[in-house]
Amino acid sequence: MITTTGLELRAGARILISDADLRVQPGDRIGLVGRNGAGKTTTLTTLAGERVPHAGKVDVSGEIGYLPQDPRSGDLDITASDRVLSGRGLDVLRAQLVKAQVAMAEPADDAERDKAVRRYGRLEDQFAAMGGYAAESDAARICTNLGLPDRVLAQPLRTLSGGQRRRVELARILFSDAETLLLDEPTNHLDGDSITWLKGFLSSHRGGLIVISHDVELLEAVVNKVWHLDANRATVDIYNLGWKRYLQQRETDERRRKQERANTERKIDTLNAQADKMRAKATKAKAAKSMDKRAERLAAGLADVRVQDKVAKLRFPTPVACGKTPLTAEGLSKSYGSLEIFTDVDLAVDRGTRVVVLGLNGAGKTTLLRMLAGTENPDTGEVKAGHGLRVGYYAQEHETIDMDRSLLEVMRSAAPDSTDTELRRILGAFLFSGETVDQRAGTLSGGERTRLAMATLVISGANVLLLDEPTNNLDPASREQVLEALRTYAGAIVLVTHDAGAVRALNPDKVILLPDGTEDTWSEDLADLVELA
Repeated sequence: MITTTGLELRAGARILISDADLRVQPGDRIGLVGRNGAGKTTTLTTLAGERVPHAGKVDVSGEIGYLPQDPRSGDLDITASDRVLSGRGLDVLRAQLVKAQVAMAEPADDAERDKAVRRYGRLEDQFAAMGGYAAESDAARICTNLGLPDRVLAQPLRTLSGGQRRRVELARILFSDAETLLLDEPTNHLDGDSITWLKGFLSSHRGGLIVISHDVELLEAVVNKVWHLDANRATVDIYNLGWKRYLQQRETDERRRKQERANTERKIDTLNAQADKMRAKATKAKAAKSMDKRAERLAAGLADVRVQDKVAKLRFPTPVACGKTPLTAEGLSKSYGSLEIFTDVDLAVDRGTRVVVLGLNGAGKTTLLRMLAGTENPDTGEVKAGHGLRVGYYAQEHETIDMDRSLLEVMRSAAPDSTDTELRRILGAFLFSGETVDQRAGTLSGGERTRLAMATLVISGANVLLLDEPTNNLDPASREQVLEALRTYAGAIVLVTHDAGAVRALNPDKVILLPDGTEDTWSEDLADLVELA
């Protein structure tokens, strides 16, 4: 279904994968794993045909269904239902059927009416051959299981939240009947029930599947093979094992590699010591030189032994001083046409307080954060800045990052008064160093964009952080760094998340329940709502 030969992928001058021969066959359910920046998303986009490899060849047979990490559909005026049906081309046929139906009902002579009837009949036969109304029922079932109610399916895409639009794209791909599915973080924005259903759907998929996910439970339930991308060695380690056995085998492999490294280092030390002794005698100078060369060859081989992964060191600095209540909002409401998102929301963010925003997908959580950040205007009401307010906004789709700018330029725009030396130091703490800081932000993976967005917050000195799904796309080690930073941050935080661990780290004081806009004291009784929200 997919075969690569001599595949080489690069990000700028950095080699991500070198000389990889990979194969996806029917029944393969592959977990593509590795640290943020190892090249997972680059690999998936290359296999999907959306990126040309630096070297090597990718051969594809059959249809591919590709869910990017940040899906963008072209026409935002079509309905969500039509977008899902487009997975099999049924959206166009359905529109033609409706048009033909209207034509049959219009006053016309017998010849024109007969022509319209024949056209409707041909379209209906074609519609039936492609699954027709049964296919529409399948699409509706998939949408329901992914938490997309009928009212959402009838709306234009531009009126949907980021989470709803991602569910629509996932539904479209699962409905498409593609032989090979390439899914990049498919559980982002899904609630617990939808994730459970998705596990069952993917486990029974008979074609090929490659999934990138930091959801360990999904990987455990679905995958029967693992491709591990090792950023240090630019290799793809292939394990024909399920998730649990892969973890056990990888641990065994790492112990073996460490032992091999230790053995090699001992051999090098012995050779160097022996060569030093021989150099004292002129008659053995040639033998000493030979031992030096052998030690050098062994040392060169050490580069292939895996080294410990680096982790970004994330710590928010002391926020700038502000008044007792740096941010308030009164009477906020938002509608798209006749669709009311929320109304009459009041909020007071006191200095150092923690607020979590809960609500089902489409309840307006992201919209509320955008209003508080000043990037979207409410229909009614007002957001008021208190004394000394400095907002740091983390957007779930990274729309606050100019993807055409370099990493260093993005940092300069966030902190124009900082020196390049200081900006480079912060970027270095987030594992961006050397020539990487001149790389375009648009070339980064989702996890790397998350790290860059966090770096802009660190340099901003904000006293109120507005965080929209900050742990999405992060590997476990990076996620723990973010959660630890949330625990220790001295400023105020308003958080939107499906991540129960992020809420526990926040230890919230208050909760806003949307769409009603009810503000209340946080209670552990609300914890179960986090993954459902």
